Amino acid sequence: MNLLLIIGALIIFTCIFLNKVSSSLGIPVLLLFILLGVVVGWRDEVSIEITERAGDACTVALIFIMFYGGFGTNWKAARPVAVESGLLATFGVALTAGIVGLFCHFALGWNWIEGMIMGAVISSTDAATVFSILRTRKMGLRNNSAPMLELESGSNDPCSYMLTAVMLSVLAGTASGGQVVWTIFSQLVFGALGGIAIAQCAAVVLRRFAMPQGFDMMFIVAVSVFGYAFPSMIGGNGYLSVYIIGMILGNYQFKGRKGLVLFFDGVTTFVQILIFFILGYIAHPTRLPQVFVPALLIFLFILFVARPIAVSAILAPFRKYPMRQIGFLSFVGLRGAASIVFAIMTLTSRLPFDNDIFDIVFCIVLISIALQGSLIPSAARIFRMNDHNSDVMQTFSDFNEHCELSFGKVKIRDGGRWDNKMVKDLVLPEDVKLLMVLRNHKKIITKGDTQLLAGDEVVFCSKSYDNATLADIREHPLLKKSIWAGKTIKDYSDNGGSHVVMVRRGEEQIIPDGNTVLCEGDILYLLSSKEKSL
Repeated sequence: MNLLLIIGALIIFTCIFLNKVSSSLGIPVLLLFILLGVVVGWRDEVSIEITERAGDACTVALIFIMFYGGFGTNWKAARPVAVESGLLATFGVALTAGIVGLFCHFALGWNWIEGMIMGAVISSTDAATVFSILRTRKMGLRNNSAPMLELESGSNDPCSYMLTAVMLSVLAGTASGGQVVWTIFSQLVFGALGGIAIAQCAAVVLRRFAMPQGFDMMFIVAVSVFGYAFPSMIGGNGYLSVYIIGMILGNYQFKGRKGLVLFFDGVTTFVQILIFFILGYIAHPTRLPQVFVPALLIFLFILFVARPIAVSAILAPFRKYPMRQIGFLSFVGLRGAASIVFAIMTLTSRLPFDNDIFDIVFCIVLISIALQGSLIPSAARIFRMNDHNSDVMQTFSDFNEHCELSFGKVKIRDGGRWDNKMVKDLVLPEDVKLLMVLRNHKKIITKGDTQLLAGDEVVFCSKSYDNATLADIREHPLLKKSIWAGKTIKDYSDNGGSHVVMVRRGEEQIIPDGNTVLCEGDILYLLSSKEKSL
């Protein structure tokens, strides 16, 4: 057991190191995670038991990827392109799958059903990779392209999953025409309604019940898992449900939201690494030479034929999207995590296949990440889609949590320097702005002629600052018989040049001034430019 834990920790350390190496070499980091999985799991055959466990792990991982894909979608930015994105995520996926199926049958000689299964597995685009490229490169795009890509790539996995499940049931001989129609209906209706209902219940809980720090994260994790499992149990599309839950909660303001963004940033990064590592781990490297040619042909066909036809068929009738934009949106159709999970479904189905679909998908994902992922910025320049005046981060609902602003609150004291002063008469530092006044449970947006009164609480914002190497905040309790008890802040000194930034007295937190009197039992928060033991 200890050896397995050590191996797991070493793999995580290696992934962190590879992330650093990839940025300096310009190699997509997910490609390195796949290769690491290949090295660790190198073998000719993988048992079906290991494959099933890997499939279960990837399913759970995709739940959180889908949830955070919805959670990060800014509905206000996505609403103008919601119809187009919805059509791309449904009819576009189905059209891509069908065209790829035809190619596999007529060009590669596959039977009809396996060709359509291949098309279904590989028909969705990878949300996590698209989001990562848009964020890290800060790619502002013209004509609402960023929110369209975000909404489409985040919501098209449920359709791909549904098509894969239907085609596998056809191959197994358990699906009649009526059953197929019912499966599609139940997947869409039960998945959507289940997601809406669960999200609304979760929003009520978040609004009415204050949870201790950490429990809100546990609650959202439980909501995500339940949001997938319950609709799936009654025949709905769990991935569709959990995406809708994420979108509703992501556009809902509640306490502790920033902590959730940071938490799910880490979780999503980890599970994405897990999926790509598992892909490499259960792949058959010795078979890659045999499947490389069909994989390359399918990839090129999707890139230059299937995806462009699907995107053009959906967007051209709107007549507001130029061909260069359609060309760019067609190019940004990376294959990734979802295709891996759905390819594993073909292995765990235990059905007989004439073609090695999983290893072909493995090759396609490798080529897509290595080639397409690296060329997206260049494609944006070639198609003239860059917009340097727009901020791509504003298309994500967690934009405020990632922006470099800090918010604070001060109370106006009777007779203080700001008492009875107008905002325009205050002398404020640069980059500090007063936002609102809280007065008698009312919110007043500040203007130049807003007068501040004793008892008001003023909310302000400034640029955030976080540099632990330059400043160190330490706690220092005043014990009984402390020489500083009863003395004022201006008299306090620890011979280290420290500054008292806050005093905690019981449950009260005090921002002190020079005349604040210290008491026994106070905990002082000291700001120092260097570490010092007290």
